[in-house]
Amino acid sequence: MSGWKAKRFWKAATVEACEGGFTVTLDGRAVKTPAKAALVLPTRAMAEAVAAEWQAQGEKVDPATMPVTRSTNAALDKVRPQQAEVAGLIAAYGETDLLCYRAERPAELVARQAAAWDGWLGWAAARLGARLSVTAGVLPVAQPPEALAALADRVAACDIWELAALHDLVGLTGSLVLGLAVAEGEIDAEEAWRLSRIDEDWQISQWGADEEAADLAALKKQALIHAARFWILRHTG
Repeated sequence: MSGWKAKRFWKAATVEACEGGFTVTLDGRAVKTPAKAALVLPTRAMAEAVAAEWQAQGEKVDPATMPVTRSTNAALDKVRPQQAEVAGLIAAYGETDLLCYRAERPAELVARQAAAWDGWLGWAAARLGARLSVTAGVLPVAQPPEALAALADRVAACDIWELAALHDLVGLTGSLVLGLAVAEGEIDAEEAWRLSRIDEDWQISQWGADEEAADLAALKKQALIHAARFWILRHTG
């Protein structure tokens, strides 16, 4: 039954104001999450994006074409019941942030990493109050407790919608610093993706691309772009 898809039963998906924000209705019937929670969204822009996905469905509903709807469901059904735990998982990336782990050689890769990442670690220190330590090689480096605390405080200040977006911004780049930089509007998703791929792009330049890995990377990049869009929808009236 894995190939089963629900059939479209509505003519019009519309946005309506409701207590606590906005909702989406299908011919007047309010959409609910998979866990049967009320789909109450924080901004009209987010609700309009969800409505547009429902309106665009054909005869059969294809969840793969509804990324904003999936993210709103995740925020309500998965993040909301365990908000503190999700924030903690995201903040933990600060302990092993991609930008802190550098190659020992070759010299060209070492230089590329420094040129791409040093400035963002400086930004984290100045903007977030988190001065992280850098190491060469794969052995873990202990980060200053005050830096980790500052990052954890920043993540904990996020609401469920922001956490749903930040979860992917951080997880897909491997960097809490880059994820927060996108969230703060300092960098766009395309550039964050490029910065997170310094090592992989170096390997490709030396040995060539693997088609399967390239396909997977393309999917991850699109997911990152969506996460950045979802963050923006949260902050667009």
